[in-house]
Amino acid sequence: MCGRFAITLPTDAMAQLFAAAPANDLPQVPNYNICPTDPVHVIRSDGTQRSLLSMRWGFIPHWYKTPADGPLLINARAETIAEKPAFRSACRERRCVMLASGFYEWTKDTEGNRLPWYITRRDTAPLAFAAVWQDWDKGDNPLRTCAIVTTGANATMSKIHHRMPVVLEPEQLSLWLGEEGKGAARLMQAAPEDKLQMHRVDRAVNSNRAAGPELIEPFD
Repeated sequence: MCGRFAITLPTDAMAQLFAAAPANDLPQVPNYNICPTDPVHVIRSDGTQRSLLSMRWGFIPHWYKTPADGPLLINARAETIAEKPAFRSACRERRCVMLASGFYEWTKDTEGNRLPWYITRRDTAPLAFAAVWQDWDKGDNPLRTCAIVTTGANATMSKIHHRMPVVLEPEQLSLWLGEEGKGAARLMQAAPEDKLQMHRVDRAVNSNRAAGPELIEPFD
């Protein structure tokens, strides 16, 4: 599961790093507390040109009559994505990459209090989450929506949660984005355990209204 994350990289840096042409309506950065239904930074490719776009985090299947017509689909399980009616077409034809600096996960103490953790790459590079997208146009305001692909946790992540996002390496992006033909399914697995690191952060981030760089600072 991935239900909250942060992005701190400037827009021009994201565009340059991922060789993508930026759109004009990208979300403001930095954002230390990105929540479901917020606009997020997404890389998409038409096979020859990559674009850095804004999409709504929360995939809306084409049969939903309203955005709230069913469950909020922020994650898609790698194990069943090719079978689920909501995602099976997208995983073949509409794959994308969601960008993050780090993401949050929670454990509980003996009293049931939610204790937040912030997870990043050890090499401090941005996280590139495997994702899928869907255009929804049933309402007055058409939406371009997306969901993160998740898989079983690696040994590092399993200390705090049994699921994790599929984190792509730079050399895997072309295959996931459809620039190198078929075979993207083999990328839907947990990152090696030495790729990620984590630290406790203040419980302030438990509120979806919290903001500011202090949310990702280590907390003892």
